[in-house]
Amino acid sequence: MFKTIALLVLSNIFMTYAWYGHLKTLAGKPMWIAIAISWGVALFEYCFQVPANRIGYGYFTLAQLKIIQEVVTMVIFSLFTIFFMKEPLNRNFVYASLCLVGAVYFIFRK
Repeated sequence: MFKTIALLVLSNIFMTYAWYGHLKTLAGKPMWIAIAISWGVALFEYCFQVPANRIGYGYFTLAQLKIIQEVVTMVIFSLFTIFFMKEPLNRNFVYASLCLVGAVYFIFRK
């Protein structure tokens, strides 16, 4: 269980940077450079995501894996937004996070 979540966290760090990091670090560079670098970073995302899903599937259901991944994504994205992009979080992030807490509750409920 812990290994799955740790791999998902690592995967999402790379995913978030691949999808959004270029907005800051490659601003002004040609689009093809941003795409090539993002694809390179995304390779590492897959190197963690695929094992996370393979290890976790069986302990977790497919739906539970997906919800865990979404919660991890929201946490990593929030931290990325605050600390890397230097953008403030607003009330809507809190509301969205509460919706994800509800999703976790319902997907794990017996």
